Amino acid sequence: MTSAAFTKMVLSFDGTMNHSHFDRVAFKVVGKRIFATLLEEKSLANIKLSPSEQLIFCSMSKAISPVPNKWGEQGWTTFEIKNVENNIILEALNSAYQDIVKKKNA
Repeated sequence: MTSAAFTKMVLSFDGTMNHSHFDRVAFKVVGKRIFATLLEEKSLANIKLSPSEQLIFCSMSKAISPVPNKWGEQGWTTFEIKNVENNIILEALNSAYQDIVKKKNA
């Protein structure tokens, strides 16, 4: 997957917008927190999963790993998008998005 394809995929989720976030592009549901980021030049995406989901996704590919700091302990997970199947990325994004939407409506 390319950075452009990742961006198109994330923005296909209802109410999602993007903006600059340090050296990355951040994606969030309008009025809520960020659920994914993209470092375009390295084709690296960070997606916010639950810690249990993080374990499952990391077991699927060597190209998926926890962010190596306190953010990773909270479920932030790095995806080397060029080396991960599109359907796996879509599934992770959907999970992160649904978590945000549930919190928005709660």
